[in-house]
Amino acid sequence: MELTEIEVALANPNFQYRLKAISALKAYDPEIAVPILIATLKDPEFLVRSFVARGLGTQRIATSFAALLEMTKFDDTPNVRAEAANSLSLFGKVSISHLVLVFCQDEHWLVRRSILAALEELDCPEQLIEVCTAALDGEDLTVREAAIDSLGSLVGSSHHQAILVQLLSQARSTSPRVRTRVAYALQKFDEPQAQSALIELRQDSDCQVVAASLENLFNH
Repeated sequence: MELTEIEVALANPNFQYRLKAISALKAYDPEIAVPILIATLKDPEFLVRSFVARGLGTQRIATSFAALLEMTKFDDTPNVRAEAANSLSLFGKVSISHLVLVFCQDEHWLVRRSILAALEELDCPEQLIEVCTAALDGEDLTVREAAIDSLGSLVGSSHHQAILVQLLSQARSTSPRVRTRVAYALQKFDEPQAQSALIELRQDSDCQVVAASLENLFNH
């Protein structure tokens, strides 16, 4: 699309036209695309704002980064905040401390799961453990499950023992879903404490927990 067509489409009351215009901006250099994207940060349609967040992630300059930070903090739609957090992560290591802060301030499960996945990709075990610890203290089960899976991804790292302690602390959770994720994660550990916890989980009252704790035995 030509710039004039993009401007016309962005003024169209039908948001589908605005989505096409935002998508077309990826063909333009940041100095052209980013000011237009930033001007669309307050679009009334959350799908358009999600496309804006995605577009800013591909146009990696300082003003894009600042705009994405604003979206993670102030947009009223969790889908948009999650997309903005994911786009922030595309800037690499510079985004890590900001993502940790957003995680601590935003308790919505979609935002938190997006950040957990992003931090895994950014190879920052200390910060990943920090947000996983915060997640395990939270109430949302989907986030707690994702945090346990993320901790399991760090097995064999220099943080191996700290991760094991975190997982063992969840082995007697009141949630069967949490205990199930712990059972899967503990199978990656050879330590006696992990094996003892697995033996206990094989006696669990929930059949899914039992099945998860037995998986390694069936696969050998």
